[in-house]
Amino acid sequence: MSGVRQHVNPLSRFFLQPLALPAMADLFEQPQRPLHLDIGCARGRFLMDMARLHPQRNHLGLEIRRPLVERAETERQVLQLQNLRYLFCNANVSLAPFVRQLGGNQLQLVTIQFPDPWFKTKHHKRRLLQPGLAAVLADAMAPGGELFLQSDVEPLMQQMVAVLAAQPALQQVAPNSVTCNPLPVPTERERGVVARGLPVHRALFRRTSRMERSAVGWR
Repeated sequence: MSGVRQHVNPLSRFFLQPLALPAMADLFEQPQRPLHLDIGCARGRFLMDMARLHPQRNHLGLEIRRPLVERAETERQVLQLQNLRYLFCNANVSLAPFVRQLGGNQLQLVTIQFPDPWFKTKHHKRRLLQPGLAAVLADAMAPGGELFLQSDVEPLMQQMVAVLAAQPALQQVAPNSVTCNPLPVPTERERGVVARGLPVHRALFRRTSRMERSAVGWR
């Protein structure tokens, strides 16, 4: 990744400009397939493996560092993976209009793995998972769809869990039961953290149905 900045400020004027993302029909040969959305996909290797393992799904990676998206797209084209695409965008700014085109049962899996922690308190507003993005995802996900988080920074994980827990349509799976990665592919960052013997913090949320929300008094 030589020459690629490791951090970009998502609140800079450039990244706050909304982008019109392509329609599903312009991205995939079979746009009605179930969708796996990986937000902050970096070099995209995790999603390449997932696309090969799950050809019945479309897989879309979003990344705020354009050079990484360009490299991932080049590799995807070489591999001729038609159920996989990568897009450059700031998800907090540009994702909402995109997901409105999706069918109600289409967004079945969302992954957010090892996002930039932005350690300083004054920079927490730059973190990827903000309340607005959580609301967009909760509204777009299919009933029973899953949102999986990973981080090696415990305070960041606590903040992300709190943001998602504030969404009535999302229900956290018992924390003590998500001790291992439930997905068949680890990210490059996960492999490195585990190899150093450091802990990985994980959380899994499921999108409830309207009936389930009504049963607990949510309207």
